Amino acid sequence: MIVYGSPISPFVRKVLAVAAEKGLDIELKAGGMGQGGDEFAQASPFGKMPAFRDGDYLLADSSAIAHYLDAAYPENPVLPAEARARGKAVWYDEFADTILMASAGKIFFNRIVSPKFLGKPGNDALAAEGEAELPRSFDYIESVLPASGHLVGDALTLADVSVATMFVNLDHLGIRPDAATHPRLAAFISAMHARPSFAKWIAIERKTFAALG
Repeated sequence: MIVYGSPISPFVRKVLAVAAEKGLDIELKAGGMGQGGDEFAQASPFGKMPAFRDGDYLLADSSAIAHYLDAAYPENPVLPAEARARGKAVWYDEFADTILMASAGKIFFNRIVSPKFLGKPGNDALAAEGEAELPRSFDYIESVLPASGHLVGDALTLADVSVATMFVNLDHLGIRPDAATHPRLAAFISAMHARPSFAKWIAIERKTFAALG
């Protein structure tokens, strides 16, 4: 199996983490931002990362890939079988991909991607707008996190992975939940990022950013 993209993308990182949590071997190849060539284009016709290949099966979009992996390789599931729990897991995945990413993406693109990877100045006003939006999402997650430390039930699900991957990008920006005001969220992020499925890629990304200066 191959994932095309860069691990600094929260969506690529989501797929890599899901695969790792399921015990699946997956190869990461460059894709997007002018990389990957025809192989990437075949798997992602609109040029978005991640793209995915499993034999002759091609797919794009991190949530679609996660659902495929869970159905095709059912051991260590990341989607609950029970209807209400599954609905919640899908909701938190959507919340992370659209609401949380809408804010975090404004900051990450304009303060890291544009200046460091594209060689263009970022939009400071847009980054500040994203930063001003974050407290509402932080407050929401803090309010819904159960004592179990997992968003749905008492075991890791796609919900945990999808939310935690967005906080990796925020962490690269020096934005972290305050344990004094958001203790459950801070503990959740710390625990998730310490898992091998995340820690490996976070270490690689930090080296990349350190080299960029």
